[in-house]
Amino acid sequence: MAAPAPLSDLLFLPALDGLGEEARAWLKTTLGHAKIESSRDRASDTLAQLVTLNADEDMLSAALIDAAFENGIPPDIMMSASIQRLLEGLAAEAQVRALHAEQGQGSNPEGLRRLLLAMSQDLRVVPILLARHLTRLRDAVRVSAPDAHVLAQLTRDIHAPLANRLGIWQLKWELEDLAFRVLEPDAYRRIARLMDDTRRGRETYIDIVKDVLGDALEANGLATAEVAGRSKHLFSIWRKMQKKDLPFEGLYDLRAVRVLVDTTPECYAVLGVVHALWMPVPGEFDDYIARPKANDYRSLHTCVVGPEGKVVEVQIRTRDMHSHAELGVAAHWRYKEGGAGDAALERKVAWMRRLLDAENELGDESLRADLDQELVEERVYALTPKGEVVDLPLGATPLDFAYRVHTDIGHRCRGAKVDGRIVPLDYKLTTGERVEVMVGKTGEPRRDWLLPGNRFLASPRSREKVRAWFRKLDRERNQQAGREILERELKRMGLADADLSAITTRFHLETVDELQVKVALGEIGPTQVVRALNDARRAPEPEPETFAPAASTKSESHARPGVSVAGVDNLLVHVARCCQPVPGEPVIGYLTRSRGLSMHRANCASLKRMAEREPERLMPVDWGDASPRQAVDIVVSGIDRKGWLRDVSNLIAQEGVMVRAIRSDGATRDGSQRLAIGVEIRDIDQLSQLLGKLAALPGVQEARRG
Repeated sequence: MAAPAPLSDLLFLPALDGLGEEARAWLKTTLGHAKIESSRDRASDTLAQLVTLNADEDMLSAALIDAAFENGIPPDIMMSASIQRLLEGLAAEAQVRALHAEQGQGSNPEGLRRLLLAMSQDLRVVPILLARHLTRLRDAVRVSAPDAHVLAQLTRDIHAPLANRLGIWQLKWELEDLAFRVLEPDAYRRIARLMDDTRRGRETYIDIVKDVLGDALEANGLATAEVAGRSKHLFSIWRKMQKKDLPFEGLYDLRAVRVLVDTTPECYAVLGVVHALWMPVPGEFDDYIARPKANDYRSLHTCVVGPEGKVVEVQIRTRDMHSHAELGVAAHWRYKEGGAGDAALERKVAWMRRLLDAENELGDESLRADLDQELVEERVYALTPKGEVVDLPLGATPLDFAYRVHTDIGHRCRGAKVDGRIVPLDYKLTTGERVEVMVGKTGEPRRDWLLPGNRFLASPRSREKVRAWFRKLDRERNQQAGREILERELKRMGLADADLSAITTRFHLETVDELQVKVALGEIGPTQVVRALNDARRAPEPEPETFAPAASTKSESHARPGVSVAGVDNLLVHVARCCQPVPGEPVIGYLTRSRGLSMHRANCASLKRMAEREPERLMPVDWGDASPRQAVDIVVSGIDRKGWLRDVSNLIAQEGVMVRAIRSDGATRDGSQRLAIGVEIRDIDQLSQLLGKLAALPGVQEARRG
């Protein structure tokens, strides 16, 4: 290995000739005290590739730091947050490499590619990864390194497909050919012998074809046409021979040029010029403009006998067709690799292509501002104990993970470990976490998994699998289960005497029995039923009273914020302590003699007694649209155990509910304990969700309103 070279020397290597003096000075200032510990040639090679990819200062800086400190970044190196994110992304590749080896070198390469993208907070890290990996692979092939085979398989599974999706052809073909040379040495040598000239010779030939065709197009009034060319690389030739079972002589696209024009008529005009210039090969013409491919790919393809009697493929399309083929549903990488589309992945690929587009100014703030907006990760990529990647929706839980692995695993799931520690089943997974599902002997999902408020399942597919299991039960069992769920919820919310028949039509059902079945299957949540009951119990607003209450004349009185009292202004309003209504519940006002208007729940027993004596004091009242948090007393009863009070208070805090007071009656002889807790609730939905989660805690026998 060469002796360590000062960074100042590296900054003036020919690889960085494309940088301006200002950028070079910026890099020197940022990393001036660092020493390059790896080979000068290796660092220079990576930087040279990044310069050709229009890398910005942050990307080059991250590559320099990575090359200088391959064994870890010293803590005294100062860097910006942007460079730090790039370095974290570079470090994340080590985990992907380890998983690739753990899986037997890539049993799920697509999952690993997505995991790599998901772990990279800044996607500019991907071009750096590709350039760095190509440098490593070149070195390994040149010296026949022991790890060359591992690097080559990693290239074929991870890096070459990413380069393909990005459209970085100058890296893609070399990555594929080097991997081909290591993994299939006999086939590589055979294809190389069959080629009648070297790659440089083929590229020189393509330049000749481009010049001749360009002159012919200009002479025929098509001066705006853009001609580009390529020569097919060895791996692509071998793959096509394998896929189509063709001999080498049956390939007609070893050399190809592409012509881009503005309009469809110009495509056919170019075709006429090409066929007039060179002899077409019979049977080798495809009109994908008149008859597009299934993925909407459109182009004209023809093969001709070009200069020196060599066959050349010519593709002709408009610039719009080309853009659609590169970035749209007809993207080259998609029909080459196959597989279903992924909207989030495609947005990332499109953004990175824009980043690498030579026509874009990388300093453009609008392009950078799009990063956070466009690339919000919508998926989570968790790992099985064996290192396989499992693709899940954002917010997925270990239970979603279990159902994604296998339906039976989901049904039997009784617990989970994430990175070796036990977590609750509603734990939200993040990308890169390793999940181990703990299963029971029998598969029997729980009905509370279907309740939205419990947040056990984020995936619609998982919820449907649970519903399918319960649908197999007989109707009577589902009806009984639904009845128990509703009775428990209504009791908690103080609505045990509610008439469910009054709300069946709201859910387009005919009987209470049907409602209970729907609740049991998770198609209707108990919170929805409570909300419907509250709406149905709201008393119709009577005509405003004709008398002006004495309390309204007090200058110091005022209306409760967010509360609307029909026909009355400046009225002191307070919440009745007997029933403690919360926002969202139907309420009725009772005009007291000295304390203004008292708000009661519509089914309050105290209100009914007072109304029987003085019905004229009832007044319509509504929470309005700006209801404040409301104090409510709740009761939690259960078996006294160590940590019980801590678990209750932690859960209340996690739900964002403020505790005003908590009181315990002490443990009884049978080991039970009762907690009276004063909390501040936002609305009736939050109260329902809180009581449901408290009831699910271990040892809790009952959680209800006080």
